[in-house]
Amino acid sequence: MELKEKIKKLSSEISNEIIAFRQHLHSLPELSLEEKETSLFVCEKLDEYGIEYKTFEKHYGVLGIIRGLEPNSKVVALRADMDALAIIEENNVPYKSKNHGVMHACGHDAHTASLLGTAKILNQLRNDFKGTIKLVFQPSEETYPGGALMMINDGVLQKPDVDIVIGQHVIPTIDAGKVGFKTGMSMASTDEIYITVKGKGGHGATPELNIDPVTIGAQIIVALQQIVSRNAAPQIPTVLSFGRFIAEGKVNIIPDEAKIEGTFRSFSEPWREKAHLLIKKSAEAIASGMGASAEVKIVRGYPFLVNNEALTIRLKKSAVKYLGADFVEDMDLRMTAEDFAYFSQNKPSCFYRIGIRNLSKGIVHNLHTSRFDIDEEVFPLSVGLMAYMAVSELGNE
Repeated sequence: MELKEKIKKLSSEISNEIIAFRQHLHSLPELSLEEKETSLFVCEKLDEYGIEYKTFEKHYGVLGIIRGLEPNSKVVALRADMDALAIIEENNVPYKSKNHGVMHACGHDAHTASLLGTAKILNQLRNDFKGTIKLVFQPSEETYPGGALMMINDGVLQKPDVDIVIGQHVIPTIDAGKVGFKTGMSMASTDEIYITVKGKGGHGATPELNIDPVTIGAQIIVALQQIVSRNAAPQIPTVLSFGRFIAEGKVNIIPDEAKIEGTFRSFSEPWREKAHLLIKKSAEAIASGMGASAEVKIVRGYPFLVNNEALTIRLKKSAVKYLGADFVEDMDLRMTAEDFAYFSQNKPSCFYRIGIRNLSKGIVHNLHTSRFDIDEEVFPLSVGLMAYMAVSELGNE
């Protein structure tokens, strides 16, 4: 039996086990940098499989390692994130979150369970392939500075040196059973914007005696949109959005200050730096011109994610060979962000998508929503495909 068929057979055999893993993790979600029980669960399963691993002092990441024949020939790293989000789950399912206010609304439970399944398969087949597999179970993808950077700084790409990094993410806009690839620039950089407009509060009936931070803040939000429309080059995708405006006044009370929060995303580091400066200068100038002041804080987040072209083309071909051409799609740029970008900035990397949408089951809700769920029938695919692509990159197919 060729290696591909062995992987497919094992993927099918362990499917129920991986579904159970996912449901267990889904019911007990943990926020970024709080993934203690999730990490212990991963270690427990790696112990059961007889897979060597190490843990870290400053976070809950886990690094597993599987050595095949001639382990020093090539090293492939496979990554899964483990943290959840501060969202109250509204799904009525047996595995609903037991931690109120915390939910696996981005599919990291599926990523972790899937990589455990891939690990089990690759460990059973370690005498069938050459090279070494590193298993990166990463904390804190959802919160800056990001667990990817922490683990890179802890040396997960070294000793032995990693040649390539592969990661996957579930996506509800692609039907279950299909996968998506995008070469080159794939996901945007992301920064957080915090603006505090300080004026002079007072009675709403005497605006002439006040310096109104609410109207000034509103003008800042509208004006800053021109930074994108009149400064960003058309060939550089850019998004500037504001999602929070807090002015703690009343119907007849103008507050002393207003707080604005938003996000900036793009695909160019030089433009990113210029935009930060324009945002700061514009907000400060508008506030100053109306007798107020503006304090602008921009928290630099993840860089943009680049899928290595040669690697991604090879992995797409492997996916076609494993699944068939009808189940492999090309994807467009996404303005969402991922700290997998740090891996892509360090090593040739590919971050691909696993479709989880199933209209007949009502599994259609977007990432980061209270009704998000996945079609668990994708696990034989997600587990097996990653294993197959890994051994293919090691030169064994």
